[in-house]
Amino acid sequence: MDLRELKALELAARSKIAFDGERWVVPSQSSLGAYRVTIDPDGCECEDFALRKAACKHVIAARLVCERDHGGKAPEIVTDAVPKRPTYRQNWSAYNLAQHTEKHRLQVLLAELCAGVREPEYAGTGRRPVRMADRLFACIFKVYSTVSSRRFACDLNGATDAGHLSRSVHPNKVNEWLAEAELTESLRDLVVRSALPMIPLEEKFAVDSSGFSTSRFVRWFDEKYGVERSGHQWIKSHILVGCRTNVAVAIEMTNKDVNDCPLLPDLAHQANERGFKIKELCGDRRYLSVANAEAIYELGALPFLAPKVNTTGGEGGLFGKMVGYYQYRREDFLKHYHQRSNVESTFSAVKRKFGDAVRARTDAAMANEVLAKFVCFNLTRVILSQVELGIEANFWPKDEGPRDLIPLRCGG
Repeated sequence: MDLRELKALELAARSKIAFDGERWVVPSQSSLGAYRVTIDPDGCECEDFALRKAACKHVIAARLVCERDHGGKAPEIVTDAVPKRPTYRQNWSAYNLAQHTEKHRLQVLLAELCAGVREPEYAGTGRRPVRMADRLFACIFKVYSTVSSRRFACDLNGATDAGHLSRSVHPNKVNEWLAEAELTESLRDLVVRSALPMIPLEEKFAVDSSGFSTSRFVRWFDEKYGVERSGHQWIKSHILVGCRTNVAVAIEMTNKDVNDCPLLPDLAHQANERGFKIKELCGDRRYLSVANAEAIYELGALPFLAPKVNTTGGEGGLFGKMVGYYQYRREDFLKHYHQRSNVESTFSAVKRKFGDAVRARTDAAMANEVLAKFVCFNLTRVILSQVELGIEANFWPKDEGPRDLIPLRCGG
């Protein structure tokens, strides 16, 4: 018995699966929706069946219910051994050391990362504002702490005593800086720059997007049901991650209504311009397009974008070759494609460690807070790689010239 069969048994035992005269209606285990399933021949609307073209858990569950309630033929399932999820070896001594020293190490790395940012020219005559490096350090460290401004005061004083800040800072000023739109581009660049120590380790990349809930509520009128509804507003982050260390090497912030597909080339160019050598790039079917496949190939990489049900590859060229590889060597294609789970793991880790919602209330502050979350996550991955692999955390290569933020191609 594999995991699909185990989940199918759970579906058949706990869920209401009914035949509507044409197809079986099988509830989804991860959402409130349902899938329409046929069992002769096999067919399902889920992404797993669309990719594998083989019986998914919904098809197996429908067969079990058909046998149990309608005298059909159930699939043979060997239940002698319960399947176990695959586990991966962990260097626990190195992991424990990284966790025990993470907060101190992160402050050192963050101070070095922010110190390279060039200070903007000051044309005023009064007291000079707080250094840009101090602003960025305080904002990112505030997000890392996940505590309130009052409780963050101790961390700020400790950072000042340790020499990471050039002057003492009041916690309320950090909230003001976090709301400045001028910091957005700097924070977005620091996300990419904080991943630079991973350049020798990363060759395969995955792309995806996810939302972060906000404190705003929105109302809308549901035309279909004739009622007024309300819910949390959320913002959307699009990231490109390395499949070995899960570090985010490119990022873009948008509102929830922006389509994912057109952002893929710009995310790939962000990583390429910073020195990452992309050999493979995988994404789900939301990123499937001829333009995306060609843009990935132009960077010297192979695209592994999940085809849709009606994708034929009739466009020819590189896109047709990718679809043909999927159709005739599906198992090999899926081995590359399923590395996409790394980007989902990155989102899960960021939300679990730094929160799946933002506390800020303005648009700029919300974007800045999410960007700071990814800077913090990247630095934690650098710390773990320092301990496990002995890498050198160099964020500002000497051959780059003046320490300034290099403009990226991807727009805001």
